[in-house]
Amino acid sequence: MSLFDAELAETLASSGPLAARLRPRGLDEVVGQRHLLAEGSPLRRLVEGGGTTSVVLWGPPGTGKTTLAHIVSRATRRRFRELSAVTAGVKDVRAVVDEARETLSMSGVRTVLFIDEVHRFTRTQQDALLPSVERGWVTLVAATTENPFFCVVSPLLSRSLLLTLEPLTDADIAELAERAVTDPRGYGGRLVLAEEAREHLVRVAGGDARRALTALEAGAEAALAAAGPDGAGPDGAGPDGAGPDGAGPDGAGPVRLELDLLERAVDRAAVRYDREGDQHYDVVSAFIKSMRGGDVDAALHYLARMLEAGEDPRFVARRMIILASEDVGMADPGALGVAVSAAQALELVGLPEARLALAQAVIHLTLAPKSNAVITALDAATADIRSGRVGPVPPHLRDAHYRGAARLGHGERYRYPHDHPDGVVRQQYAPDVLAGSDYYHPTGHGFERRAGERLLLLRGVLRGQPPDPPADTSG
Repeated sequence: MSLFDAELAETLASSGPLAARLRPRGLDEVVGQRHLLAEGSPLRRLVEGGGTTSVVLWGPPGTGKTTLAHIVSRATRRRFRELSAVTAGVKDVRAVVDEARETLSMSGVRTVLFIDEVHRFTRTQQDALLPSVERGWVTLVAATTENPFFCVVSPLLSRSLLLTLEPLTDADIAELAERAVTDPRGYGGRLVLAEEAREHLVRVAGGDARRALTALEAGAEAALAAAGPDGAGPDGAGPDGAGPDGAGPDGAGPVRLELDLLERAVDRAAVRYDREGDQHYDVVSAFIKSMRGGDVDAALHYLARMLEAGEDPRFVARRMIILASEDVGMADPGALGVAVSAAQALELVGLPEARLALAQAVIHLTLAPKSNAVITALDAATADIRSGRVGPVPPHLRDAHYRGAARLGHGERYRYPHDHPDGVVRQQYAPDVLAGSDYYHPTGHGFERRAGERLLLLRGVLRGQPPDPPADTSG
């Protein structure tokens, strides 16, 4: 259990890691999460109005959950107490609550209780929070990376305001990096980022502010150390060692952090990948064609390449859903469900864990038997419609559920398939102009071989014709 005063925490953070030094002190310093920070928003009202509403913050790592808890405490002039659900138990929760209740009764000062990773609390531990939240003894700020509807008990969730945080955008990460090199709490102008290094930092971050600042700090310290004392190296390191205009202590200019040094510092090579240029389209094209062609190793390579480069994983998931119908289709009808499940897993779990679900789907789609009969059937039907072959719906198929339909002959002579032993009966369903048109031509691959046999049987019954005999393949 970690118990500490907010002012003491800030004093300790001033000499701590870069991410701690740059922690925003107010809502106006928060980068990203604009949907939560607008004037009149619930979060801003809580901070500026000093209410007692408890909050559940749900979002990926590094999106500002802990930061917002500190801001609520600072802005409302309340005591700040923190528990980690990884190590705390019911006894720890009750100790904090008892302390908060005593402080409130003695001095009128309320307490902000921040619980990180609240999804790790058992139901009993979460239930222990209910009285203090309901009676306003503490303002609970609970953070979770998991879906709170699955991991937070309903009584606690109903007594709290649920705020959803989004991954930071590339522009947000770039803004954060610029602040880190110019802000006196960061490097105070002693460092500049090369453009390629900035782009790599954005890709490495993956929408995670803490990861971005940790990577930047590793590269910056390496660059400053390599520059030596005249370049604001170790003797001039830290916010208090900067000279005038951001120069080093001896007046030297700012140190430039290049891509190669950042790569070595974070032990991660830059992936040459432009998400809006040719590389984006070339790599995803190779990804699709590798799955279509059955090369699972190449497909996994391109998947990893896109994810490492910071490609939007939802885009990757959408492409796999399309491929499941376009290139696999009825040869493996379950492929579409696998692709959709991977996309849903991505939304529920997020990266990096969801990359496993994406990889599993890639393997399934690549190894599945292939058929493009679905897309060719739909294209053929669409071509007929666009050429004007659109006849009226046959009278026996028209809606007969409204008054007067019978006088128009709607529904007359309709034959209900379930009244027949085989569940299918001779009957025309297509408009007259399209009677006998064949759009779907199944292959003999995978499940589609059986689908083709069923199709011949159905067409024969519907049209009153025996199925065509198999083609003669003899000499």
